[in-house]
Amino acid sequence: MAVVSIFLAGAIGLAHADSPAAQTLNVAEIVGRMQRHNEAQSAGLQHYHAVRHYSVEYQSIYKHIAAAMEVEVNYDKGSGKSFRIVSQSGSKLLCEKVLKRAVDSEREAAQDKGSTALTPANYRFELAGSESLGGRQAYILHVEPITASKFLYRGKVWVDATDFAVVKIEAEPAKNPSFWITRTLILSTNMKTGEFWLPQRNRSESKVRIGGTAVFTIDYGKYEIESNAPR
Repeated sequence: MAVVSIFLAGAIGLAHADSPAAQTLNVAEIVGRMQRHNEAQSAGLQHYHAVRHYSVEYQSIYKHIAAAMEVEVNYDKGSGKSFRIVSQSGSKLLCEKVLKRAVDSEREAAQDKGSTALTPANYRFELAGSESLGGRQAYILHVEPITASKFLYRGKVWVDATDFAVVKIEAEPAKNPSFWITRTLILSTNMKTGEFWLPQRNRSESKVRIGGTAVFTIDYGKYEIESNAPR
């Protein structure tokens, strides 16, 4: 999720109460269980279908432009993700240079999942506390990238204390994706659909050096899922 926002920034130019449960595990145990969850989900998820809504809006004192795109996404465990643009509207420039690049960047990141994974190979982790999200307890981890890669980010990650899935990310890119961008803030959320945690919404806001703000969002839509069953 956050990886897409990091790419798109370049295209566009703690105080928490600890819960008793959160104190039973240290950061290494939390990260280890998170990795095991991700591996189990990857093994169990066979196929899904969804229609996403991509949008981008640029606002300055001089102009306001926007674009939107509907994209059909199919995931298959054997072949990966495929994308089909269903419709697009608004600025042709933003559709071509931002929204289509978002789709391409996800393909690029998927080719080397190890380089984007939330693991000790890519990040340093620090336990910052816990809080309730949607009635479920979550650990809060500060994450710091080991290298300033365009694929990585720094910030906070919320990990569900029962399933050890990533619930939310608040971050900024590890590496400024463009001279024209002064800062990008990313907010990503996941939701539980059946037995799987999948992306729900991604929003990134970039401040442009020459003035103005660009906001890019992905609403991931409703998932149709198949798991551990032949198609």
